[in-house]
Amino acid sequence: MRKHRRIGMALGLLGVTLALTASPAVAGAALPQGSEPVQLNPADFSTQIDNPYFPLVPGDRYVYGETDGTAKQRVVLSVSDQTKQIANGVTARVVHDRVTERGKVIEDTFDWYAQDSEGNVWYLGEDTVECKKGKIKNHSGSFEAGVDGAQPGVIMPANPVPGLEYRQEYYAGQAEDKAQVLSVNEQVEVPFGHFTGALMTKDLVPLEPKVSEYKLYARGVGFVLAVKTSGGSGIEELLRIKHDQKIELPSQSKRCVA
Repeated sequence: MRKHRRIGMALGLLGVTLALTASPAVAGAALPQGSEPVQLNPADFSTQIDNPYFPLVPGDRYVYGETDGTAKQRVVLSVSDQTKQIANGVTARVVHDRVTERGKVIEDTFDWYAQDSEGNVWYLGEDTVECKKGKIKNHSGSFEAGVDGAQPGVIMPANPVPGLEYRQEYYAGQAEDKAQVLSVNEQVEVPFGHFTGALMTKDLVPLEPKVSEYKLYARGVGFVLAVKTSGGSGIEELLRIKHDQKIELPSQSKRCVA
């Protein structure tokens, strides 16, 4: 998942301090951890995703601005009406994630999400390509739950509470991200607006142990801001949301074409 490449800025911009460090993981939390295998019942899942911190409404398009040092990128997340049956049997919603820099596509991803009957939003894999000069360079980081030992993870818990830990994805040596809820009572301001009662997580990348970032999610909106706390600097923030858009997924030959 491209999330661990998204970057942020100094903590002062969030108005938070290290005093917000979360308590130990909540005991008994039934969310996936590490590499442990999970058996999901497809009948328990839906492509109607209405978790308040991670709603995915077909036709919605999220536009973000991202900076990393001097580089400036545009990130567009488009929620399609298309679905995909994952190898583990769960049917997932397809979200198109495209990153451009100076008008050129540098990364293009189809992400797959589904929500269980408790309200947890699961991340079931991704088909991602890195682009160079308008052509596909590689498919690094791609995985599908149920293929080659890959396991699904949770991108947003149904009941986030400080200290809750969970894996977001697992494909040995390729995708092993995890997260911890730090707070559910933050305020955050981005170009799209000012929000209170926001959820803040700390995201870690075991494959890149020096990398960590904070993410904020606004209720009823979703992901609004990412802050990289180690392994670099920069910012990704929500600029605008467009509703009722016509979302068309690019064909394989067009994935690196702006």
